[in-house]
Amino acid sequence: MRKALIGAAGLLAAMAAPGAAQDAAPAVEVMILGTYHMGNPGRDLANMEADDVTQLRRQAEIAAVAEALAAWRPTRVLVEWQRPAPFTVERYRAFRPEDLATDRNEVVQIGFRLARMLGHEEVYGFDEQSGEGEPEYFQFDRIQSWASAHGRGALVDETMGFFRSMVEEEGRAQADRSIAEMLMLHNDPERDRIGHSRGYYGFLPLGDGDDQVGAEFNSYWYMRNAKMFGKIALIAEPGDRVLVLVGSGHRYWLTHFAEITPGFTSVDPRPWLQRAAAGGE
Repeated sequence: MRKALIGAAGLLAAMAAPGAAQDAAPAVEVMILGTYHMGNPGRDLANMEADDVTQLRRQAEIAAVAEALAAWRPTRVLVEWQRPAPFTVERYRAFRPEDLATDRNEVVQIGFRLARMLGHEEVYGFDEQSGEGEPEYFQFDRIQSWASAHGRGALVDETMGFFRSMVEEEGRAQADRSIAEMLMLHNDPERDRIGHSRGYYGFLPLGDGDDQVGAEFNSYWYMRNAKMFGKIALIAEPGDRVLVLVGSGHRYWLTHFAEITPGFTSVDPRPWLQRAAAGGE
């Protein structure tokens, strides 16, 4: 055992040596840009009613966001659509600027717009959804059922109340905030932390020794995000600057993976959004 430990220590020392660092491939820079759903699909438990982003004022604001992000010079744009390997989004190839006047989806408004501005031939989809015979990644119905059957429904109601109040506050903020300012709100690390603390980890005590529904709820959510980041890793090449457009609820885990996964480094989008909010200054 002692020899094994010494051997492992020697291996770690060799990996940390300057020569090994010099030979390492350049890191992939990953900017996780969290957004709200501009097209109002209503798929989340608490949904913000987004205003019409096809109106002239909002179009000018989104154009400012795209121009600011383009200054970071992303080499790939990834969007929250599920596609089989090699993960390319066929719809992007048919994209035309006039689509921006009718399609409110943030993938089109930000992702396609930015990729076309940069001259990219492809946009990549990295979402992960459960398929036939696979477990559901978001098992909220199971949480509700267990809590109701065991007298813990108040915890679920309190959590949903927290999310609804947060979403309502975000909806009201649209009245006097630009798109860039709204995106800065959705990319606030403290917001990410509170959302996961109140919305996910708060469910961990739910369950018993045989049926730990709260732990499994968190595990499946982690699994989905881990698979999403795994696809990012499959798409990216060393030295890439990858802009990842995703619903802001995914930012907590995707940013975590970008920060600590070997070969990757996380880029904060807020300075670039601040530039857009300030009119490009």
